Amino acid sequence: MKEEIKGLAGFLVACLGAAAALLAWAPLARVSVEGGFEGIHRDLSVLYVDLPLVAVGGAVVPLAFWLVTLRRFHRLWLAALAAAAAAALGIWGLTSWWVP
Repeated sequence: MKEEIKGLAGFLVACLGAAAALLAWAPLARVSVEGGFEGIHRDLSVLYVDLPLVAVGGAVVPLAFWLVTLRRFHRLWLAALAAAAAAALGIWGLTSWWVP
């Protein structure tokens, strides 16, 4: 039973990380999709290049920290804390350095 809970929690961490990354990225990408002033600088490549990369990165980074911490320390709360910190740092990096 304990292994099922760990697996389900890891899946939940990946889903929440991907959703949080997409929600943080979407307002920044709006300028590229709409085109800014009069639609002059429209760049739809953010939908088929950046969108999947942000979703995968948002899922993989917290999940990797979750798995490494869980394997090393065998504590669910510590793994959850490491995954949340990794997701927060990843989203901060995404919003700081990604320029549309």
